[in-house]
Amino acid sequence: MLQSYLSKPVNFKPWMAIALPVWVAGGFILAQVVVSALVSGLRAVGVSFVSLNESLFQTMASVVIYIVAILIVIGVPWAVKKFRTSRGELGFGTHMTWMDLLLAPAGFVVYALLSAALTAIAMHFPFYNVDQVQDTGFAQLSHSYEYILAFFTLVIVAPVCEETLFRGYLLGKLRKYLPIWISILITSLVFAILHLEWNVGVDVFALSIVLCLLRVGTGRLWPSILLHMIKNGIAFFYLFINPLL
Repeated sequence: MLQSYLSKPVNFKPWMAIALPVWVAGGFILAQVVVSALVSGLRAVGVSFVSLNESLFQTMASVVIYIVAILIVIGVPWAVKKFRTSRGELGFGTHMTWMDLLLAPAGFVVYALLSAALTAIAMHFPFYNVDQVQDTGFAQLSHSYEYILAFFTLVIVAPVCEETLFRGYLLGKLRKYLPIWISILITSLVFAILHLEWNVGVDVFALSIVLCLLRVGTGRLWPSILLHMIKNGIAFFYLFINPLL
């Protein structure tokens, strides 16, 4: 199937290399601005979030941000310009298979090797700081339900929504107008840049390359989602369960 995608002709539109990434990244950022403005507006009219547990608040905010981002990125073009996106285009055209369950851990090995190679190269540049830690929005977890909320947000919600937006929508649209290898590089660059930190960006760039290959090679988004969950699950363990490692 990968070979069929590589040889598949595209309706070449180079301007889409800018328009689609800007639209997806802008929609993702706009969703955060909208939710932040909503929270500020509620506080301005007297609604207090002081009594709300910080982890619960972060989970609710994250879920709303992802939902708003998907509605903006996928829903607005559908509603305004009839630029519709089918389930098949997103990679949800078929159910998860046993092969997806096998491809995800195999993909993790490939990702780990690629990430190690790119990190070894990046460490030679002065701007690369290996000690940077990604801000997950969760800190000082103490109760079991806070760990559950953080796990739900970071290991389940984030992979599903981010794969839908980037490997589902962005990659799915780009490959209609650009060669597949360019589409994969653009998708991965945008995904890396949105993570803000250099060291995290290098790592998730490597991750995105493998996620894109799984998406293209299988025609399904499920193995990409599963691999993303594995990666975030391991990161969750090191960040919150046993940070001394």
